[in-house]
Amino acid sequence: MNYKIATLPGDGIGPEVVDQAVKALNAIGKRFGHEFEFTFAWVGAIAIDKTGNPYPDETHELCLKSDAVLFGAIGDPKYDNDPKAKVRPEQGLLAMRKKLGLYANIRPVTTFESLLHKSPLKQEIIEGADFVVIRELTGGIYFGEPRGRSENGNTAFDTCVYTRDEVIRITKLAFEMAQKRRKKLTAVDKANVLATSRLWRETVQELASDYPDVELDYMFVDNAAMQLILNPAKFDVMVTENMFGDILTDEASVITGSLGMLPSASVGLHTSVFEPIHGSFPQGAGKNIANPIATILSAAMLLDSLQLFTEAALVRKAVAKSLEENYVTGDIATGKAYGTTQVGDRIAQIISEIE
Repeated sequence: MNYKIATLPGDGIGPEVVDQAVKALNAIGKRFGHEFEFTFAWVGAIAIDKTGNPYPDETHELCLKSDAVLFGAIGDPKYDNDPKAKVRPEQGLLAMRKKLGLYANIRPVTTFESLLHKSPLKQEIIEGADFVVIRELTGGIYFGEPRGRSENGNTAFDTCVYTRDEVIRITKLAFEMAQKRRKKLTAVDKANVLATSRLWRETVQELASDYPDVELDYMFVDNAAMQLILNPAKFDVMVTENMFGDILTDEASVITGSLGMLPSASVGLHTSVFEPIHGSFPQGAGKNIANPIATILSAAMLLDSLQLFTEAALVRKAVAKSLEENYVTGDIATGKAYGTTQVGDRIAQIISEIE
């Protein structure tokens, strides 16, 4: 089979980690007789430098006509340190989500036995943790209008807006995922304070009767943040709004021992996007130290989306073997550390050889 993959490395360490995911996919292609056609395009700070637009029309058109999008990272210090910049790399990410209709971000959080000692939490707390956070991606305070600052610059305001239909579509996705897992769903909100959260809770309650096999509970976001630290293994599927999900998934990411370990998928109306959850880490760019595993695992999720489940499982098996061998980058190494490209080469080799 032939598959067209829009490949958007982005900024910072993005190009380095995406290269390793491409190696893994090429190894899968060679072993299973698939052909992956990678077409590269600009996004983020590099796109601003090249075109003046963080998400150029050409990049969007490529995404629309591709089977999947493999994405790296966005961000550059020259924009982070200039709060008055009118065009910012992050606008490219928001534009991509909006134009592709990517209303749901799916982030699995899985602990690896060989890395339990790397977690900042006690081993007995994190052992067995295996859950998925589904974050609404195109609504809420990040997109709400009006927003702005007063004329004197001393007051600023943002608006959080959700519609019932937005809540329905992502809640259905969450219930359906829970049905495929351990049949437990936790809806995270702040319904004791926020009107938007009360709409969320009402809508989830209305849909619950359609999924009688799923155990449903509700949790305020502040309690959810605490429970992720106290007892992460209690969760199966979590669903929440945009900003809460942004914060909780970053918190959850450190449970595994490194931000460089967690993949994600953004799905919706058009082509799905697969990316590591970490940022562009500009301090590490070009140093061959970035952990590529989150991006390689994102490639495994990409394979799942193409119904290539055996191939996806093999990628995950290769990653697990690399971890068992301690053939990893410095952020998770015990003893000798390997470079980004070396880890990518090793995982691609394992894919080619493992039974």
